[in-house]
Amino acid sequence: MKDMNLSASVRYIGAQDDDLDLFESQYPVPNGMTYNSYLILDEKVAVFDTADQRKTDEWMENLTRELAGRTPDYLIVQHMEPDHSAGILEIAEAYPEMKIVGNAKTFPMMTAFLGTDLSGRAVIVKEGDTLELGAHTLQFIMAPMIHWPEVMMTYERSEKILFSADAFGTFGTIEKQEDDWACEARRYYFNIVGKYGAQVQGLLKKAAALEIEKIAPLHGPVLTEDLGFYIGKYQVWSSYEPEDPGVTIACAGVHGNTLAAAKMLGEMLQARGVKVKLFDLTRDDMSEVMEDAFRYDRLVLAATTYDGELFPVMHDFLYHLKMKNYRNRTVGVIENGSWAPQAGKKMLEGLAALKDVTVLEPVVTVKSALSPESEEQLAHLAEALAAEK
Repeated sequence: MKDMNLSASVRYIGAQDDDLDLFESQYPVPNGMTYNSYLILDEKVAVFDTADQRKTDEWMENLTRELAGRTPDYLIVQHMEPDHSAGILEIAEAYPEMKIVGNAKTFPMMTAFLGTDLSGRAVIVKEGDTLELGAHTLQFIMAPMIHWPEVMMTYERSEKILFSADAFGTFGTIEKQEDDWACEARRYYFNIVGKYGAQVQGLLKKAAALEIEKIAPLHGPVLTEDLGFYIGKYQVWSSYEPEDPGVTIACAGVHGNTLAAAKMLGEMLQARGVKVKLFDLTRDDMSEVMEDAFRYDRLVLAATTYDGELFPVMHDFLYHLKMKNYRNRTVGVIENGSWAPQAGKKMLEGLAALKDVTVLEPVVTVKSALSPESEEQLAHLAEALAAEK
């Protein structure tokens, strides 16, 4: 594994999970996941978070090796989600004198998850509180709803490290992490944290007051260079502004005719110099579609009528858009139906529930299969979409 240690005093004790297929039982992770955990060795010793149950044994081995006979004084619990808290009981039993640091919302959740009340060992902190380890000083930053209510982050003053909990995390193990950090970080952000843009904006304001040289998240690589790039991405993502010009086309069809219309529109747009990402919602991963829906400034929904309603995967896509606060975009609509088209009406109803979304005319209607009339409508929609860049 790549060297993940932050310094001689700040050690990496996390684990890499190459075998996980679905993160949170819904997001495909072909490159696995990291469960990051860190250790500060000073006059007093602090451990930052634990790991998922799948990797708790490995995490404890890493911890024991790096401790080299020392005893941790504190376990800092920044996030109680089970992929970071499954080892709490094990470390608490191994080191009965160790204190557990969290905020007022941490310990009720800890009892609920673990079935054991550890509040007698609690050090409860709030915004701005500090904890002295010796040469290292920890400053606690509350980050509720990024993306759970008990989340907090920790700033280490001497080495200028922000332990950022789930913020700035990515899918993928360290070995398999591609050079393009933004790709898996973007998919992670919009599918997991995306609903909470206002809270992320608040965190970024707090971070602006800190001198940060390293960001140590709970998933993915430690960030050590060009931090302005990573913080800038979070600024754009959390403000729901488009990141790049382009059109994402999300298609949900049954027999191929709706997909044919979506492909034709894509070709028309490309001929006009517009970048296009086309997804078949019946086959492509929803988290990938969501990533590009938020990345680009325009979106097209193409769906067939099904039982007088929307084809189910399009209904699901609209639900995901609403749940993650999709906004500030321009959207085109293509419907298909053979005898009683309803898809366009239903998609417009779904779009009406979103904020700051502009729907372009015309709404293209395909009657069973493409015809000269519907192809002409597609050309008009392509012109309208291209004019929006």
